[in-house]
Amino acid sequence: MTQTMLAVEVTTPGGPEVLKAVQRPMPTPGAGQVLIKVEAAGINRPDVFQRKGHYPPPAGASDLPGLEVAGTIVGGDLSNSSFQLGDAVCALLPGGGYAEYAIAEVGHCLPVPTGFTMVEAAGIPETFFTVYSNVWMRGQLQEGESLLVHGGASGIGTTAIQLAVAKGHTVFATAGSDERVAEIEKLGAIGINYKTQAFEEVIKERTNNKGVDVILDMVAGDYIRRDIDCLADDGRLVLIALLGGAKGEVDAGQILRRRLTITGSTLRPRPNQFKTSIAELLYKDVWPLLNKGVVKPLVYATFELSRADQAHALMDSGEQVGKIILTA
Repeated sequence: MTQTMLAVEVTTPGGPEVLKAVQRPMPTPGAGQVLIKVEAAGINRPDVFQRKGHYPPPAGASDLPGLEVAGTIVGGDLSNSSFQLGDAVCALLPGGGYAEYAIAEVGHCLPVPTGFTMVEAAGIPETFFTVYSNVWMRGQLQEGESLLVHGGASGIGTTAIQLAVAKGHTVFATAGSDERVAEIEKLGAIGINYKTQAFEEVIKERTNNKGVDVILDMVAGDYIRRDIDCLADDGRLVLIALLGGAKGEVDAGQILRRRLTITGSTLRPRPNQFKTSIAELLYKDVWPLLNKGVVKPLVYATFELSRADQAHALMDSGEQVGKIILTA
C-alpha cells in the first residue's frame, strides 16, 4: 500500500479557494479503529465553518475537513466488530474525510445499505446521526406528533423530512424559494417559503392554533422567539446550528405556562461511546428503511476530491437541495 495519499486541506481560514489538494502521509489506525479506502465523502455545513476558522477539530482528530465517508475497510482493528476486511461501509468521522484514505472508529461504521451506491452512502452518516440524535433522542418526537424543520432543503432538512414522514409524522419545513419549497413538498412535507411567508402564522393556521410538537432549528437568532410562538404546549425546540446568530429573545412566561423545552447539541465533540450508541439505534430503527429504499439521501451534485473548492462554492451559494458529495 502506498505511503502517501491525496487529501484536501484548509491552508488558511477563508473562502472556498483556501481548500488545496496536497499529498499527505497515510493515516494509521489505532485500537478500535479501521482504515477506509474512501470512494466518496459528504460535504456538510460544519466543514464550511471549519474552512472559515470557526469550528476547529476536536483534540486528536485529523485537521482535514470531512465528517462522513463511504468506502472499503482495508485495515485496522476489527476484533470487536462484525466487519471484515473488504466490507463496504459508511462512517461518521471527527475529521479527515477529504482524502483517499480515512480513519474511523469501528463503532461509527455501518454497512452500505442494500442497493446504494458509494456516493449515496456517503451522504448518510453526518446527517442521519445528527437528525436521529436530535429529533428522536433529544427532541423525543412521539407517535402522532408533528415536526417543523428549518432549512428543509439542506442535507439535514431533507433527511429529517424523509425520516419523519416515513414514521408517519406531519412535517412542516421552511425553504428560501418556491422552487426549493416544491422540492421538499415532493418528500412529503408541508413547505413554507420563509422569504414570503411568516412560518409561525402558517403553522398556527394549519394546526388550528395548536402548534407543532418539535422544531429542528439550525437558524436560532430571531427564529427562537418565533419558534416559541408556534410550539404546541409541552413542545420541544432543538437547536443544532446558529446560522441566524447565537442570541435570541426568549419569552420565559410562555416556557413556564406551556411547559416548553429549549435544548440543543453539537455532534462532533461528543464521546465515541455516545456516537456508537447512535449507530446502534440507527442500524436497528433506520437501516430497514434505507434497505427498502423508503428513505434515501438526495444527492444534488458530485465533484472530484481535487475540486473541493468548487463544491464548497456551491455549498456557499445555497442553491443545492440535499447533499453535495466528493468522489475520490
